[in-house]
Amino acid sequence: MPATVVVDGTITVAETDENYVCATIDWWPHDKCDYNHCPWEYTSVVNLVGLCNSSASSLDAFRPLRIRIGGSLQDQVLYDVGNLGSPCHSFFKMKGGLFGFSKGCLNMDRWDALNNLFSKTGAIISFGLNALHGRHKIKNKVWGGPWNSTNAHDFISYTISKGYKIEAWEFGNELSGTGIGASVSADTYAKDVGKLNEIVDALYKNSNKKPSIMAPGGFFEQGWFAKLLKITGPGTLNTVSHHMYNLGAGVDHHLIEHILNPYYLSKVSKTFSSLSQTIQQNGPWASVWVGESGGAFNSGGFHVSDTSVNSFWYLDQLGMAAAYNTKVYCRQTLVGGHYSLLNTTTFVPNPDYYSALLWHRLMGKTVLGVTTTASPYLRYYAHCSKGRVSVLLTLN
Repeated sequence: MPATVVVDGTITVAETDENYVCATIDWWPHDKCDYNHCPWEYTSVVNLVGLCNSSASSLDAFRPLRIRIGGSLQDQVLYDVGNLGSPCHSFFKMKGGLFGFSKGCLNMDRWDALNNLFSKTGAIISFGLNALHGRHKIKNKVWGGPWNSTNAHDFISYTISKGYKIEAWEFGNELSGTGIGASVSADTYAKDVGKLNEIVDALYKNSNKKPSIMAPGGFFEQGWFAKLLKITGPGTLNTVSHHMYNLGAGVDHHLIEHILNPYYLSKVSKTFSSLSQTIQQNGPWASVWVGESGGAFNSGGFHVSDTSVNSFWYLDQLGMAAAYNTKVYCRQTLVGGHYSLLNTTTFVPNPDYYSALLWHRLMGKTVLGVTTTASPYLRYYAHCSKGRVSVLLTLN
């Protein structure tokens, strides 16, 4: 049946960052398993093997690619610098540990090697800091007590001394609201975001550019996010980061049905809309990132998240998030898990890598209004093209 698509080039609906596409590098070790699959191999921040050689060209193709370093085990990471006071060891499985793992450690030789790769490929880095250090569990998932900022301070200081460029320091991972493995109250969190801001202000006082402060890197809960913004106030929290896994669990046998169902895909627009309103009302100075999104949680869907059908979800998410004024969209992951943009052993690109690259090269930052008489199965988004005065229309 014939349909009409109308793009209004006179109205800017929203605007993304120039480098909207982002990918994550996580902390999960090789023995992280979900549903009898262990898809992480050696892709962790602390043991990533072969990336420097095998996939530098995959990163270089974006020049620059945004990379967000962070994930579930982030709030158990110590940095081997200054007076650490304990041995620096890798994560290992531990009964009773957060997500079933012990605390882990990032040594500075490893940090140096990663930054060498980032420098060579022009990557733009955001780093998620441990926001549980010094706290203790009060009950169930609730943690309290003051944040011990000493180790983070020493790590940031080391990073500056080496001349490594960090665009944003993110505070914590999935500790907002009811949390995933742990939670911290909005009042306490806001206080410590302010403390991190003071540290960054002091350490970067002689720098030309100060990194942004980003938080909370968790799932949106309106009351908690509103309180965080109200308490921190302007000039402290620059970017609100949130996570999305709107396809459900990776083990769900209906994943492909969800991906190809426009009504299912559109449900998540309520989250984007509510978050946008919350920021306008409580912290209009802050920008928004999707700091982590892999479609299906728990490592993604086996033989789904790494196949071409997943691009119907991925491109739709890129378009929808941009239309709600999201500045950056970070895909979980660059490498690791079933939802990896690169194969976890060969580093050969998976189909969604090319979707990411296509968007990065073609879609500009200006989002335009677009309407159609077609059925909901036609997903449509329009942007000014990158580097040209023209319009690009993405149809999924």
